[in-house]
Amino acid sequence: MGTPEQSTADGAAASRAGRLGGLAGSCHPGPVVTVTALMAALAATAGQGGARCVLTAAAVLTGQLSVGWCNDAFDARRDIAVGRRGKPVVDGAVGVTEVWVAAYAALALCVPLSFACGLWAGAVHLAGVAAAWAYDLRLKATAWSWAPYAVGFAALPAFVALGLPGQPWPTWWVVTAGALLGVGAHLGDVLPDIRGDLATGVRGFPHRLGPDGARLLLPVPLVTASAVLALGPAGGPGRWGVAALAVAGLVAVAGTVLGRRRQRAAFAAAVAVAVVDVALLLLRGTGIA
Repeated sequence: MGTPEQSTADGAAASRAGRLGGLAGSCHPGPVVTVTALMAALAATAGQGGARCVLTAAAVLTGQLSVGWCNDAFDARRDIAVGRRGKPVVDGAVGVTEVWVAAYAALALCVPLSFACGLWAGAVHLAGVAAAWAYDLRLKATAWSWAPYAVGFAALPAFVALGLPGQPWPTWWVVTAGALLGVGAHLGDVLPDIRGDLATGVRGFPHRLGPDGARLLLPVPLVTASAVLALGPAGGPGRWGVAALAVAGLVAVAGTVLGRRRQRAAFAAAVAVAVVDVALLLLRGTGIA
């Protein structure tokens, strides 16, 4: 048996590990990792050097962490009130104050990292992060809830393009596709929780459409993004672009039809179309500026 001092030290270490685990879970790790990895890959395919790719990824990572922590900290009171399990703050794994401190710390790191990629690149990226914070703090429950997603997702490829040598402006089609992907991501993210959100007074754009309306609209921005990514760049869509656009359209139609009885089918189809869009974005990476 250990001494009382050892037991106390072990308990404190376990408590710290638990809080760190709760903090990691409250940042929305799935989207954080996915968006950061995607932007790092886009930076590499667009032609950024190794060191600049790391810097771009670091800026995106800190921005996404700040947004995720802000979201959980701000929603904590409502989540606790309705007993929404599965969130670290609700489950008591981490305190609200700790999550707020982490959010502001990540935001403070994001500012210099963003501007280290260039003045215009930094300004565009921080505008996207600011839009995401505005969503968390106010716009989530309004008819304009889609707008921060559109701005935030459009800003990401623009940030990558402006971080290239010479700081070239991004092409119209990559910004447009990013905005459309953002709207689709918003619809897909909210769709499973619409009924629960309505019970807590959240009435964003998808909530006003209702579950069926949001399900029917969900594939529209995603397939439109596929068309923009396939047809927008100079030189024509090419064989892969045509194939990707056809696949996206067929999957979206199938998801809409099957989603009448199974909502998960509509969501799975939207995810599949989004994957096609991401593949097209990476394939077109060299021409984003």
